[in-house]
Amino acid sequence: MNDQQKWVKIQREFDAPIGDVWAMWTDPDKFKQWYGPKGMAIPVAEMDLSVGGTRKICMEMKMPDRTMTMWTTGVFKEVNRPTRLVYTEAMCQEDGTLIPPQSMGMPEGYPEFTEVIVELAEVDGKTLMTMVHVGVPEGSPGAGGWGQAFDKLAELIA
Repeated sequence: MNDQQKWVKIQREFDAPIGDVWAMWTDPDKFKQWYGPKGMAIPVAEMDLSVGGTRKICMEMKMPDRTMTMWTTGVFKEVNRPTRLVYTEAMCQEDGTLIPPQSMGMPEGYPEFTEVIVELAEVDGKTLMTMVHVGVPEGSPGAGGWGQAFDKLAELIA
């Protein structure tokens, strides 16, 4: 039996007002600037920021011999500006057609749909962010990617 936690939880404090951190999550142009692990670019970030609205993101890494792309799509389940954002995430093709995670190199048992929960709180002029990604195990490459993305976010928003 695998006792590995099936979700990652990351807390970070940003030296920025809550509205600025909220915008980094919800404004597609700002989201493109920090999302993804180091070395990845975000050429596409589409967001219909409403409950039931969809999102589609493309992560891209240019390598000497090819360009690797990974598309994800999802639906916003909660949009409570500026304190709480909840959305689903699933791997897809460029046109939004869902694909099995294993087709993108994810291990067997990786869920078709995951859920991202972002909670923001203003504390003494700074913003405390708690992000939980249900379905991405703690200690996994996906968890590491989040850590790298939040490092980029911290540099950008400082």
